[in-house]
Amino acid sequence: MPETLDAIDRRILRSLQRNGRISNVELANEVGLSPSPCLRRVKLLEESGVIGQYVAVLNGPLVGLGLTVFVRVWFKTQDAAITQQFAETVRKFPEVVECYLTTGECDAIMRVVTADLHAYWRFQSDHLTRIPSVQSVKTDVPMETIKKSNELPI
Repeated sequence: MPETLDAIDRRILRSLQRNGRISNVELANEVGLSPSPCLRRVKLLEESGVIGQYVAVLNGPLVGLGLTVFVRVWFKTQDAAITQQFAETVRKFPEVVECYLTTGECDAIMRVVTADLHAYWRFQSDHLTRIPSVQSVKTDVPMETIKKSNELPI
């Protein structure tokens, strides 16, 4: 991992976050380098793990996944075995696109994506509430997306 990211590395990362398919020549021009040094820097950022992966971000409604909900989960107890069992189970559900163990009011927060409210209800009743470690779930349905970004503030 690079010990420090300099201004050029940060420009590279900002550009790649906006467009992971940008050509090396375009990227080099955008960040003020020639193509060879730019490519070397990108390779170092990839090898060090700073760049974790390249992905295509899909438009959920256009692929039949128009509902996003946020689910707060409370565990029956908070021992390591319960937490591990919950994590292993949740990782198997493709509907759960993000899941975080939390401090505070609940034990976990998840972002779940399904086709519609009925599909989510089926997922909740058939899967989430049947996880042995889960005591209860509360679902928040967003009314409007104000901001959605995959970019980190580099």
